[in-house]
Parts: sequence; C-alpha cells; structure tokens
Amino acid sequence: MARPDLVIFDCDGVLVDTETVGNHHLVKMLGGAGFQTTFAELRSTYTGMPMRAVQEKVEAQGYSLGDDFVERWYKAIPVIFENVEAIPHIGEVISAVQNAKLAYCVASSANVEKMHITLGKTGLIDHFGKVLYSASMVARGKPFPDLFLYAAKEMGYAPSQAVVVEDSVAGTKAGVAAGMRVFSYCGDEHADHEGLSAAGGILFDDMRKLPVLLEIA
Repeated sequence: MARPDLVIFDCDGVLVDTETVGNHHLVKMLGGAGFQTTFAELRSTYTGMPMRAVQEKVEAQGYSLGDDFVERWYKAIPVIFENVEAIPHIGEVISAVQNAKLAYCVASSANVEKMHITLGKTGLIDHFGKVLYSASMVARGKPFPDLFLYAAKEMGYAPSQAVVVEDSVAGTKAGVAAGMRVFSYCGDEHADHEGLSAAGGILFDDMRKLPVLLEIA
C-alpha cells in the first residue's frame, strides 16, 4: 500500500471523543418522541450518519420527531460537549501528517458550526479551520460516498490518492464506496469491530499505530 497524498479525517470519534456523550443525549431526545432505543443500538445503527438521516430513518418507522428535531440537536451542542476531549494521541498523528507534508482535511456528518465548537474546545481547530467539509454540503451523507468525493475534489486530489480515517460503519462504507482506503479506528470500547471489518475498513485500535499504516513513520 502506497503512502497517500491526502488524509481525510472524520471528526466525531476520530479527532474528538464525542460519540459516548452524544449518543446518550440522543437516546433521551428520541425517547422523548416515543422512539425507545438504547445506547448500544444507536452506536451500531446510527453512528456516523448525518442527523437529518437519523431523523429520516426513525420517522420511516412511523415516529414523528418534529420539524425542529435537527435544530434542537444543534442548539444543545454547546452544553452536550462542554467537556469534550481529543481522542488520545491524535495530536501525534496530526504532527506526523504535517511533518510528512501530506494534505489533510476533515469530512464529517456534523455541520461546520458543531465542528468549530468541538475542535475549538480541544484545541484542534487551528489545524483544520480552513479545511472542514460537512455532509450539509452534499446531497447525500454517509454511508454514501458523496462527502468524501467532494472533500477530495475540493482539496485537489483524486479518490485513489486519498485515504479516510473513520470510526463508524457508515463512514467506512462511504469511504470504500468513494474508492478510498479506509483506516477504521476501533479504540473505543463500544466500537463495532465486526461491522467495521465487514464494511471494508482496515482496523486499528490505537492512534499511535496510524502513522505506520500511512507509511509516514
């Protein structure tokens, strides 16, 4: 496997540790609308999807979340992620990518405002402030390839020159569908190892291993 020219990072669960607290809050929001689910079910079924896609999937099962569901989610973000932290050792990965002079960006299901909040609280925004791509910029979010293809095009690279760093099954599927190699982080205790592998991801459980996989260490 050759060294890539572009590294596309997912945000939640890859750069910032938001998945646990975020999904616990989402369980409560969905429960308030009558859709009873569990943290484990959310992690395995909805992680990595844009919130609008989560709403569509839930409402397709006969529930109404309200026209303001996505808006309410984003309004709560500053409180939900007040104490968010960076994923362990991600700073070392970013430094290695920079030292190797690889291009890099973020492509997330979250909107840009949320990324500014979470990356800002963890001190990572200075690395990514000008290269943030959101599912709101494309017609279809993950697991479709649109976002990763859009990010690569905006960065000036072909899909074959890019790799994706993901933690969700939906994101892994999206990266593979885009024709990119996907390194799927499974260091979270709730990670779906079987799902990530079945989706075509190259699994790794410690960010310190990623520079070696990228052939920059």
